[in-house]
Amino acid sequence: MIQLKTPEQIEIMKIAGRITGEALLVAKEMIKEGITTKEIDDKIRLYIKKCGAKPTFLGYGGFPGSACISINDEVIHGIPSTKRVLKNGDIVKIDVGAFYKGFTGDSAATFGVGEISDEAKRLIDVTRESFFKGIEAIEKTPTPRLGDLGYAIQSHAESNGYSVVREFVGHGVGRELHEEPNVPNFGTQGRGVRIYPGMTLAIEPMINMGTHQVRMLNDGWGVVTADGKLSAHYEHSVAITENGVILLTKVD
Repeated sequence: MIQLKTPEQIEIMKIAGRITGEALLVAKEMIKEGITTKEIDDKIRLYIKKCGAKPTFLGYGGFPGSACISINDEVIHGIPSTKRVLKNGDIVKIDVGAFYKGFTGDSAATFGVGEISDEAKRLIDVTRESFFKGIEAIEKTPTPRLGDLGYAIQSHAESNGYSVVREFVGHGVGRELHEEPNVPNFGTQGRGVRIYPGMTLAIEPMINMGTHQVRMLNDGWGVVTADGKLSAHYEHSVAITENGVILLTKVD
């Protein structure tokens, strides 16, 4: 069942979202050649706790980190490790959540390490743009549906020569990290669940340079592109209101 949020609950989610977004900025400032993904994860955990919140991901389904940190062809759910050292030219996806007073935020972005290729920069840019194309579709469509959102994301990605991951999608967010409905990054205009004021969604395009197909790593968490090509990820938790879409986790 879709859980519509009250204005009061959305106000709490703004705080959870701000902490989440700030934790992501803390991580962004740390990204450089030679640092480990575990060091980044430790700083994220400390920052969230300093804000009086809890890292949503830590222990979620048994996940061992406070953030998912995925490198290059890893799409999502990379486990932080002292053995994973960032290198010049890498692209790093950081996905983080903060749980505050009964509600959680969820946000992700992709960052370059040092000098990255033009192709990698373009992938990151198009992935971010596809998110905002989705938001635009919600705001411009009189009675938007999830298919309108997914179609806008998919169309922008594919028109730029990229593919959209199918096996993993966005989701409702609120008291739980994953709530109904599922929020695909692909779809057909005019189809799918109606988008109503009071809905809070984690919209998260996962865009691949090559095939949309992915595979699981043996650790049971990491997901990589099937062809080994780069993948980028961009996400905000958003609230749908009578006056438009609020980006709950946007702080920069």
